[in-house]
Amino acid sequence: MDALARLAEEPDRAAVLLDVDGVLAPIVSRPQDARVPEITRAELRRLHGRYALVACISGRAGDDARRIVGVPELVYVGNHGLELDPSADAWSERLHAFLAHEPWPWTEDKGLSAAFHFREADDEASARTELERTAEHARVAGFVARFGRKVLEVVPPIEADKGTAVARLLSERDLRRALYAGDDTTDLDAFRTLDQLELGIRIAVVSDEGPDELRRAADLVVDSPAEFLTVLRAL
Repeated sequence: MDALARLAEEPDRAAVLLDVDGVLAPIVSRPQDARVPEITRAELRRLHGRYALVACISGRAGDDARRIVGVPELVYVGNHGLELDPSADAWSERLHAFLAHEPWPWTEDKGLSAAFHFREADDEASARTELERTAEHARVAGFVARFGRKVLEVVPPIEADKGTAVARLLSERDLRRALYAGDDTTDLDAFRTLDQLELGIRIAVVSDEGPDELRRAADLVVDSPAEFLTVLRAL
Protein backbone atom coordinates (compact mmCIF):
# COMPACT_ATOMS: atom_id res chain seq x y z
CA MET A 1 0.00 0.00 0.00
CA ASP A 2 2.97 2.32 0.56
CA ALA A 3 4.01 1.76 -3.04
CA LEU A 4 0.50 2.55 -4.25
CA ALA A 5 0.60 5.79 -2.27
CA ARG A 6 3.95 6.70 -3.83
CA LEU A 7 2.55 6.07 -7.31
CA ALA A 8 -0.53 8.17 -6.59
CA GLU A 9 1.54 11.08 -5.27
CA GLU A 10 2.82 11.95 -8.75
CA PRO A 11 0.30 10.58 -11.26
CA ASP A 12 1.66 12.76 -14.07
CA ARG A 13 4.85 10.65 -13.93
CA ALA A 14 3.15 7.24 -13.81
CA ALA A 15 1.22 4.69 -15.84
CA VAL A 16 -1.59 2.30 -14.92
CA LEU A 17 -1.40 -0.78 -17.14
CA LEU A 18 -4.12 -3.41 -17.04
CA ASP A 19 -5.05 -6.77 -18.47
CA VAL A 20 -8.77 -6.99 -19.30
CA ASP A 21 -10.25 -10.47 -18.83
CA GLY A 22 -9.98 -11.64 -15.22
CA VAL A 23 -8.76 -8.23 -14.04
CA LEU A 24 -11.28 -5.62 -15.19
CA ALA A 25 -13.92 -7.98 -16.59
CA PRO A 26 -14.95 -11.10 -14.66
CA ILE A 27 -14.26 -14.38 -16.46
CA VAL A 28 -17.38 -15.75 -18.17
CA SER A 29 -18.15 -18.98 -19.99
CA ARG A 30 -18.26 -17.33 -23.42
CA PRO A 31 -15.51 -14.75 -24.09
CA GLN A 32 -17.82 -12.69 -26.29
CA ASP A 33 -20.10 -12.11 -23.29
CA ALA A 34 -17.42 -10.47 -21.12
CA ARG A 35 -18.05 -6.90 -19.98
CA VAL A 36 -16.37 -4.46 -17.61
CA PRO A 37 -18.90 -3.31 -14.96
CA GLU A 38 -19.96 0.32 -15.18
CA ILE A 39 -18.63 0.99 -11.66
CA THR A 40 -15.17 -0.08 -12.87
CA ARG A 41 -15.51 2.00 -16.04
CA ALA A 42 -16.14 5.05 -13.89
CA GLU A 43 -12.88 4.47 -12.03
CA LEU A 44 -11.00 4.03 -15.31
CA ARG A 45 -12.33 7.37 -16.57
CA ARG A 46 -11.23 9.02 -13.34
CA LEU A 47 -7.75 7.50 -13.60
CA HIS A 48 -7.48 8.60 -17.24
CA GLY A 49 -7.90 12.16 -16.04
CA ARG A 50 -5.18 11.77 -13.40
CA TYR A 51 -2.38 9.62 -14.80
CA ALA A 52 0.04 10.16 -17.66
CA LEU A 53 -1.11 6.87 -19.18
CA VAL A 54 -3.88 4.36 -18.57
CA ALA A 55 -3.64 1.43 -20.99
CA CYS A 56 -5.22 -1.98 -21.45
CA ILE A 57 -2.85 -4.69 -22.68
CA SER A 58 -4.91 -7.69 -23.64
CA GLY A 59 -4.70 -11.05 -25.31
CA ARG A 60 -7.80 -10.06 -27.24
CA ALA A 61 -7.64 -8.00 -30.42
CA GLY A 62 -7.33 -4.35 -29.46
CA ASP A 63 -10.72 -3.36 -30.91
CA ASP A 64 -12.37 -6.19 -29.01
CA ALA A 65 -10.71 -5.11 -25.76
CA ARG A 66 -11.91 -1.54 -26.36
CA ARG A 67 -15.47 -2.81 -26.85
CA ILE A 68 -15.44 -4.85 -23.64
CA VAL A 69 -13.88 -2.14 -21.49
CA GLY A 70 -16.15 0.54 -22.91
CA VAL A 71 -13.82 3.48 -22.17
CA PRO A 72 -12.54 4.49 -25.62
CA GLU A 73 -10.23 7.25 -24.39
CA LEU A 74 -7.79 4.73 -22.91
CA VAL A 75 -4.87 3.25 -24.88
CA TYR A 76 -5.41 -0.33 -26.09
CA VAL A 77 -2.81 -2.88 -27.19
CA GLY A 78 -4.13 -6.27 -28.25
CA ASN A 79 -2.86 -9.71 -29.21
CA HIS A 80 -0.40 -9.85 -26.29
CA GLY A 81 1.57 -6.91 -27.70
CA LEU A 82 1.76 -8.21 -31.28
CA GLU A 83 -0.24 -5.23 -32.54
CA LEU A 84 2.77 -2.99 -31.87
CA ASP A 85 5.04 -5.14 -34.09
CA PRO A 86 4.46 -4.67 -37.85
CA SER A 87 6.26 -7.94 -38.62
CA ALA A 88 3.31 -9.84 -37.12
CA ASP A 89 1.14 -9.01 -40.15
CA ALA A 90 3.19 -11.39 -42.31
CA TRP A 91 1.95 -14.31 -40.19
CA SER A 92 -1.75 -13.55 -40.53
CA GLU A 93 -2.30 -15.56 -43.73
CA ARG A 94 -0.35 -18.52 -42.32
CA LEU A 95 -2.46 -18.40 -39.17
CA HIS A 96 -5.71 -18.51 -41.12
CA ALA A 97 -4.44 -21.47 -43.14
CA PHE A 98 -3.54 -23.27 -39.92
CA LEU A 99 -6.96 -22.60 -38.38
CA ALA A 100 -8.69 -23.98 -41.49
CA HIS A 101 -7.13 -27.37 -40.72
CA GLU A 102 -7.73 -27.29 -36.95
CA PRO A 103 -11.50 -27.22 -36.38
CA TRP A 104 -12.50 -26.48 -32.79
CA PRO A 105 -15.94 -25.38 -31.59
CA TRP A 106 -14.63 -22.51 -29.45
CA THR A 107 -11.92 -20.98 -31.62
CA GLU A 108 -11.28 -17.24 -31.36
CA ASP A 109 -9.50 -15.88 -34.44
CA LYS A 110 -7.86 -12.61 -33.41
CA GLY A 111 -6.21 -11.87 -36.74
CA LEU A 112 -2.63 -12.03 -35.51
CA SER A 113 -3.15 -14.85 -33.02
CA ALA A 114 -5.77 -17.42 -32.08
CA ALA A 115 -7.27 -18.83 -28.91
CA PHE A 116 -8.71 -22.33 -28.56
CA HIS A 117 -11.01 -22.13 -25.54
CA PHE A 118 -12.18 -25.19 -23.61
CA ARG A 119 -14.06 -23.65 -20.68
CA GLU A 120 -17.37 -24.82 -22.16
CA ALA A 121 -16.24 -28.38 -22.88
CA ASP A 122 -18.21 -31.11 -21.10
CA ASP A 123 -14.97 -32.97 -20.33
CA GLU A 124 -12.18 -30.45 -19.81
CA ALA A 125 -9.52 -33.12 -19.34
CA SER A 126 -10.32 -34.71 -22.71
CA ALA A 127 -10.48 -31.30 -24.34
CA ARG A 128 -7.08 -30.41 -22.94
CA THR A 129 -5.66 -33.68 -24.29
CA GLU A 130 -7.06 -32.96 -27.73
CA LEU A 131 -5.67 -29.43 -27.67
CA GLU A 132 -2.23 -30.76 -26.73
CA ARG A 133 -2.24 -32.29 -30.22
CA THR A 134 -3.34 -28.96 -31.70
CA ALA A 135 -0.49 -27.28 -29.82
CA GLU A 136 2.01 -29.71 -31.33
CA HIS A 137 0.60 -29.11 -34.82
CA ALA A 138 0.97 -25.36 -34.24
CA ARG A 139 4.60 -25.73 -33.23
CA VAL A 140 5.34 -27.84 -36.30
CA ALA A 141 3.74 -25.07 -38.39
CA GLY A 142 6.16 -22.58 -36.83
CA PHE A 143 3.93 -20.97 -34.22
CA VAL A 144 4.33 -20.64 -30.47
CA ALA A 145 1.64 -22.53 -28.54
CA ARG A 146 1.01 -22.01 -24.82
CA PHE A 147 -1.77 -22.80 -22.39
CA GLY A 148 -3.45 -20.27 -20.12
CA ARG A 149 -6.69 -20.17 -18.15
CA LYS A 150 -8.84 -22.79 -19.98
CA VAL A 151 -7.32 -21.72 -23.30
CA LEU A 152 -4.60 -22.62 -25.77
CA GLU A 153 -3.00 -19.53 -27.32
CA VAL A 154 -1.31 -19.80 -30.73
CA VAL A 155 0.91 -16.84 -31.67
CA PRO A 156 3.64 -16.06 -34.23
CA PRO A 157 7.28 -16.64 -33.16
CA ILE A 158 8.00 -12.94 -32.79
CA GLU A 159 9.83 -11.14 -30.00
CA ALA A 160 6.65 -9.41 -28.91
CA ASP A 161 4.67 -9.94 -25.73
CA LYS A 162 3.00 -7.97 -22.99
CA GLY A 163 6.41 -7.11 -21.62
CA THR A 164 7.64 -5.54 -24.86
CA ALA A 165 4.32 -3.68 -25.12
CA VAL A 166 4.79 -2.25 -21.61
CA ALA A 167 8.38 -1.24 -22.38
CA ARG A 168 7.37 0.54 -25.58
CA LEU A 169 4.42 2.40 -24.07
CA LEU A 170 6.52 3.66 -21.16
CA SER A 171 9.53 4.56 -23.31
CA GLU A 172 7.41 6.58 -25.73
CA ARG A 173 6.18 8.69 -22.81
CA ASP A 174 9.42 8.69 -20.80
CA LEU A 175 7.70 7.16 -17.76
CA ARG A 176 9.63 5.33 -15.05
CA ARG A 177 6.77 4.51 -12.69
CA ALA A 178 4.00 2.03 -13.40
CA LEU A 179 1.48 -0.42 -12.01
CA TYR A 180 0.58 -3.54 -13.95
CA ALA A 181 -2.27 -5.91 -13.06
CA GLY A 182 -2.75 -9.34 -14.63
CA ASP A 183 -4.21 -12.76 -13.99
CA ASP A 184 -2.47 -15.27 -16.27
CA THR A 185 0.82 -16.63 -17.59
CA THR A 186 1.30 -14.03 -20.33
CA ASP A 187 1.21 -11.27 -17.71
CA LEU A 188 4.49 -12.52 -16.24
CA ASP A 189 6.31 -10.89 -19.18
CA ALA A 190 4.87 -7.53 -18.15
CA PHE A 191 5.81 -8.16 -14.52
CA ARG A 192 9.45 -8.72 -15.51
CA THR A 193 9.58 -5.47 -17.50
CA LEU A 194 8.61 -3.51 -14.39
CA ASP A 195 11.86 -4.68 -12.74
CA GLN A 196 13.67 -2.01 -14.78
CA LEU A 197 11.66 0.92 -13.45
CA GLU A 198 12.15 3.43 -10.68
CA LEU A 199 8.86 2.21 -9.22
CA GLY A 200 7.06 -0.86 -10.47
CA ILE A 201 4.03 -2.42 -8.80
CA ARG A 202 2.91 -5.91 -9.86
CA ILE A 203 -0.62 -6.92 -8.96
CA ALA A 204 -1.92 -10.47 -9.43
CA VAL A 205 -5.64 -11.16 -9.62
CA VAL A 206 -5.54 -14.81 -8.63
CA SER A 207 -7.86 -17.77 -9.09
CA ASP A 208 -7.74 -21.54 -8.94
CA GLU A 209 -7.10 -21.51 -12.71
CA GLY A 210 -4.21 -19.05 -12.67
CA PRO A 211 -0.49 -19.89 -12.50
CA ASP A 212 1.24 -20.08 -9.13
CA GLU A 213 4.16 -18.11 -10.61
CA LEU A 214 1.98 -15.02 -10.92
CA ARG A 215 1.18 -15.02 -7.21
CA ARG A 216 4.84 -15.47 -6.30
CA ALA A 217 5.97 -12.67 -8.62
CA ALA A 218 3.37 -10.14 -7.42
CA ASP A 219 3.81 -7.30 -4.95
CA LEU A 220 0.09 -7.35 -4.18
CA VAL A 221 -2.43 -10.16 -4.58
CA VAL A 222 -6.21 -9.80 -4.85
CA ASP A 223 -8.83 -12.50 -5.33
CA SER A 224 -11.17 -11.09 -7.96
CA PRO A 225 -11.90 -8.17 -10.30
CA ALA A 226 -14.27 -6.85 -7.62
CA GLU A 227 -11.43 -6.76 -5.09
CA PHE A 228 -9.12 -5.20 -7.66
CA LEU A 229 -11.60 -2.35 -7.95
CA THR A 230 -10.61 -1.33 -4.41
CA VAL A 231 -7.01 -0.99 -5.65
CA LEU A 232 -8.10 1.27 -8.48
CA ARG A 233 -9.96 3.43 -5.96
CA ALA A 234 -6.77 3.82 -3.94
CA LEU A 235 -5.10 5.45 -6.95
